[in-house]
Amino acid sequence: MDRKKELKEQYRMMKPEMGIYIVRSHFNNKCFIEATKDLKGTINGSRFKLEAGNHPNRELQKEWREHGKENFTIEILENLEYDKDETKTDYTEDLTLLRMIWEEKLIKEDRELYKK
Repeated sequence: MDRKKELKEQYRMMKPEMGIYIVRSHFNNKCFIEATKDLKGTINGSRFKLEAGNHPNRELQKEWREHGKENFTIEILENLEYDKDETKTDYTEDLTLLRMIWEEKLIKEDRELYKK
């Protein structure tokens, strides 16, 4: 029973990768970016929603349906590292700032963003 408790505690202490990811359309060069505290989970969720036809971004969903998933890529743009002192637990502001930085970079690259 102790081993089970130990495994539960290890799982509870795991820190998921957080950062910014992008869904890029190769059809029209548009991008959808999102900041998240759980990259793998959110990316999997977004992919599932797009394939199921119920992604919250209607424009992205419409184009995914019309042009097919083979015309899109989903990738991580940047990981946000956890603070070393471990007292910080809320990274919302950091993620928001990182997203704004990436939006500016993409606009400078002449990419159009899917509107929220």
